[in-house]
Amino acid sequence: MFSSVEDVIKRLAEQKYLCTKHVATVVYLACAMRKPVLVEGPAGVGKTELGKVLASALHLELIRLQCYEGLDEAKALYEWEYAKQLLYTQILKDKIGEVLEGAQSLQHAVERIANEDDVFFSQKFLLPRPLLRAILSPEPTVLLIDEVDKSDTEFEAFLLEVLSDFQVSVPEIGTLGATHRPFVILTSNNSREMSDALKRRCLHLYLDYPDPDRELEILKLKVPGVGEKLADEVVHLLHRLRKLDLKKKPSISETLDWVRALTLLQIERLDQQLVEETLATLLKYEGDIRKAQKEMKDYLAERKAKIQTAVVTSDKDLLH
Repeated sequence: MFSSVEDVIKRLAEQKYLCTKHVATVVYLACAMRKPVLVEGPAGVGKTELGKVLASALHLELIRLQCYEGLDEAKALYEWEYAKQLLYTQILKDKIGEVLEGAQSLQHAVERIANEDDVFFSQKFLLPRPLLRAILSPEPTVLLIDEVDKSDTEFEAFLLEVLSDFQVSVPEIGTLGATHRPFVILTSNNSREMSDALKRRCLHLYLDYPDPDRELEILKLKVPGVGEKLADEVVHLLHRLRKLDLKKKPSISETLDWVRALTLLQIERLDQQLVEETLATLLKYEGDIRKAQKEMKDYLAERKAKIQTAVVTSDKDLLH
């Protein structure tokens, strides 16, 4: 695990994930206290990525459960393979006859069959889903429960039991407990409020859009070929766009896609036509694109005015 907050920052940076000291502190405490972390915030700010890089940094297997409406225990926990169990029964029919041979009574026959329960009710017929895989894993794992806010309240209530004891009851074979308690990351896009009971069991972490300096660092790290001027202009424009009343504000992941597209086109500075041609990689709704185009015109006009002012000032200095 991590030895300190600084160790968290260093090892995540090695995975190309830049985090603040606040994020690193929550991660370090969660590891040390063996508590789940509930990561909330807008879509695309690096919540899911945090779970992935933690697994890589700790050299642990990542087990991911993608939540959605209608998700239930059977889909998240395990499936009992009745068809496989029936097939085994048919194949071993002759052996069952040998076991029952010589039984003096029905009760005696039932007792003999009962002694063979381990053959027909075992983990051979258990198909683990993500939650049970994390519990049964012989090695420590990182369990990523992604977009938990999309699941129903009934499933959230079921999660409370799992996160409290890390053991589950399987009717066919009994109670199964975790050999190693997994490091759990839950993410939420705030589409609904999570219950107090769930929050009480977790450390809380809110990830927001990064400030301009941090986002500039992320761009340079994730898109090595990006030019200095282009990266700077993109970041300033993005922070203006996020202040608009958009249906979906541009996320970090969408920003990276946009910058990669601009870099592939060998663009050094933003211009109106270019932005209009590539905005589809950044914004996903027509209304948002139109608002962004208007904001872009204002941004370019301001940039042009600043350049002209700088030129005039420079000329005056030369005259003096």
